[in-house]
Amino acid sequence: MIRRQNELGEIAVSSNVYTHIAGNAATNCFGVKGMAIRSVSDGLFHLLRRESMAKGILVRKNEDDSISIDLHIVIDYGVNMQALGSSIISEVRYVVSQQTETLVRDLNVFVDSIMTD
Repeated sequence: MIRRQNELGEIAVSSNVYTHIAGNAATNCFGVKGMAIRSVSDGLFHLLRRESMAKGILVRKNEDDSISIDLHIVIDYGVNMQALGSSIISEVRYVVSQQTETLVRDLNVFVDSIMTD
């Protein structure tokens, strides 16, 4: 939880808020199917539903009140991974910082699976 003080009082933002914002921003990027999680039983990566998207995202608070985010995603077959990664990083950093006024220091994108239609 990150706390901010201003002239009106204190605001506390939980990591769930960052997770939700980052997940929505990432899945809105062209070529992203959704968030991924590795199954313990079979070791394979599975596409998460929107309501359990948080399992594919890790948010860490840094000492300077910035955050670091790890995104585990599933992408469409045939998309340019480098361009998609840059797009996701740019979009997630922008949306998170605009909506929460929190600096995103590190943002790591892990492509865990590629899906064909």
